[in-house]
Amino acid sequence: MTLNQVAFIILAVIALLGAIGVVFLKSPVRSALSLVINFITLGMVYFMLGNQMLGIAQIVVYAGAIMVLFLFVIMILRSQHPEEDTSLWKDRRFVFGLLGGALVVALIYNFVIQPTQSIYGAEFDRSYGSPQAIGQTFFTQYVYPFEIISVLLLLGVVGSIMLAKRKF
Repeated sequence: MTLNQVAFIILAVIALLGAIGVVFLKSPVRSALSLVINFITLGMVYFMLGNQMLGIAQIVVYAGAIMVLFLFVIMILRSQHPEEDTSLWKDRRFVFGLLGGALVVALIYNFVIQPTQSIYGAEFDRSYGSPQAIGQTFFTQYVYPFEIISVLLLLGVVGSIMLAKRKF
């Protein structure tokens, strides 16, 4: 077993524990922080695969910006009502966990292990997924869609500012 395989297995176990924490932790804040661990670990896997741009985007966008929004929503919407009785679901949680785990193992085998076994050892372009390659593609082949999306995002920001000013 190579060092890359060992590192991948360690990152996969950490990501799996983070995903389990998202589902089974009772506190929504702890569950969201467990999702941050999962996002950061997934970004590290992208770095290991040589796709730096996806790794950077995963960590900055998802683990940074999106999780800040999730935490704000959790804090704002946190109600003061007592928790509902979930005794019916406590008995079934183990069964659902086993079924979900079996489904995850089957999906990983079908979509990750089998395809990688068939192409293991094949050469690939090392510049694929690098920020330079993605920037080159954005500003040559996809320049018009890129500019249209930037104008739409700008309109969304201006529209949200106008709506916020009107409410206050």
